[in-house]
Amino acid sequence: MVPDEQLLARFFIPTKRERYAEMIGHPKKRRKFLCELAHFRSLDPRYLIPMPPKKLFPDQIAEILTKKGAPRSCWITSENSELDGKEMPLLEALNEVVGRQMGTLLTCIPGRLAYFEGEDMGCRWILERRD
Repeated sequence: MVPDEQLLARFFIPTKRERYAEMIGHPKKRRKFLCELAHFRSLDPRYLIPMPPKKLFPDQIAEILTKKGAPRSCWITSENSELDGKEMPLLEALNEVVGRQMGTLLTCIPGRLAYFEGEDMGCRWILERRD
């Protein structure tokens, strides 16, 4: 299973998984899915951890993710077409994403640990499953 599919299976609300699975695998439909990330409401709230208010900079977010087991690199799913579908160092990816108001998911450990940033104010979460 590729990182995008694991995101769907593990962090999206069950009623949306099938629809997004179909979209994410087709180039034209994928673009529509990526545009929805800006104001995304389909993440399963059971696995969302809000970012602490004083931990809003890329290096601080990277530190939190690293303490939770994130490796040095991550997979990017983003409405920013220059980043989408790429793997890059975690801190570099966070520097490109944080504060840019582009819906983006960074997969650190597929199916277990990710980061989401949306366009709306305060829309920054760590996604974590420990099961």
